[in-house]
Amino acid sequence: MNSSQPSSPLRPSACPGLLRIVQALDGGICRIKLSGGAIDAQQAVAVADAAQRYAGGVIEATNRANLQIRGIGSETAALIDSLLACGLGPSNAAGDDVRNLMLSPAAGIDRHRVFDTRPLAERILATVQRHEHFHDLSAKFAVQLDGGEALAMLEHHHDLWLSAFEQDGERRLAFGLAGCPTDAPAGSVALDKGHDTVVAVLELFLELASPQQTRMRHLLAEHPIDDFLARLAERAAFQSHCGWQRSTQPGALHIGAHPQIEAGIVYVGAVPPLGRLDPAMLRGVARLAGEFGDGSLRFTPWQSLLLPNVRHEHAAQVIQRLEELGLMCNPDQSLARMIACTGSSGCGKGQAETKGDARQLAALLQRQGQALSVHLSGCPRSCAAAHVAPVTLLAVAPGRYDLYFRDAAQPGFGALHAHHLTIDAVGALLDARSRSPFDA
Repeated sequence: MNSSQPSSPLRPSACPGLLRIVQALDGGICRIKLSGGAIDAQQAVAVADAAQRYAGGVIEATNRANLQIRGIGSETAALIDSLLACGLGPSNAAGDDVRNLMLSPAAGIDRHRVFDTRPLAERILATVQRHEHFHDLSAKFAVQLDGGEALAMLEHHHDLWLSAFEQDGERRLAFGLAGCPTDAPAGSVALDKGHDTVVAVLELFLELASPQQTRMRHLLAEHPIDDFLARLAERAAFQSHCGWQRSTQPGALHIGAHPQIEAGIVYVGAVPPLGRLDPAMLRGVARLAGEFGDGSLRFTPWQSLLLPNVRHEHAAQVIQRLEELGLMCNPDQSLARMIACTGSSGCGKGQAETKGDARQLAALLQRQGQALSVHLSGCPRSCAAAHVAPVTLLAVAPGRYDLYFRDAAQPGFGALHAHHLTIDAVGALLDARSRSPFDA
């Protein structure tokens, strides 16, 4: 496949893709969609080379477990062709936008998995790329396939989610619409009906939705969900009441060394500062994957990465080497818990230099002995976080933020606590609040 652009979609998007480079203040952006977040070491080196040769050397891990290159100059075709040559593209050009299927970063290796989701995921991705009518889905339309892993992002809303569980000795998939696996499911199907159920939901959505209704929530706002499910039952038999609820695991399982399903084998999770890597960092991680792992990397929806299949006795050395490269492997590091968008240096909508402010705030909190989950957003679009963080700072002017605390009863970022704060004032307020009965 060459780098030619696909034909105009029914639901056009301004989101970048591999074949659609979108311009920002700091240059072009190319988004590389990874199957299950996975990439092999050779492909990782190709991304590093492309970022260094054709762009500004900025590589970002996204909150959908993909990668993007920023600051792309005039040689866009050469950059795209270099990535296609190493197998990072879609099976056909028109299928690039619809490869939005998120798995656990520990798919297949998590000790708590109900099943290995990767074969089913590959089958679903092959179907949506191969059949032309699925190319009418929006580039934002997203599906989650959850295999019951302990390491799973359960807060990102998806247009369709499926989550594995066992019932009376049978493995099944609960599913829901316009939500996430912690919601009450709309129903469940046998595991071997997962692919057909996804196809049926996507086909029904495309039949009922207008071109302006790009997401499942848009359709369900005007079309009763009971009617949608009744129509779905004509195409895919499912149990409407399964009495299942997704369990969650505490802790930052995407950071540090954690045991896999195979005895004596671990994965090592590392966080690049604020989700950004440079070419040297990515090449270094690729070398470690080949030296200590299985030659692969997995990116995560926490804008971090995993090295899977590392022998337990090598974990400390891998962590040391990752930290020498500039990544963080300790959840007690404040910067490892920070999320920040591109900010005003790279985005015309950004009201503040969020990444620099995030580093300043992380340093303040570290001195205070705090490691809080904080999201800095340069504008209300919240590009860096697909879920509501415990603490959100919304930029209103350079160096000034409105402060929100997550509140399930409040829409958007949550409850507004204070206006127009400096970073120093935010640090002082969060420190004082953390010393009262408050869990961020």
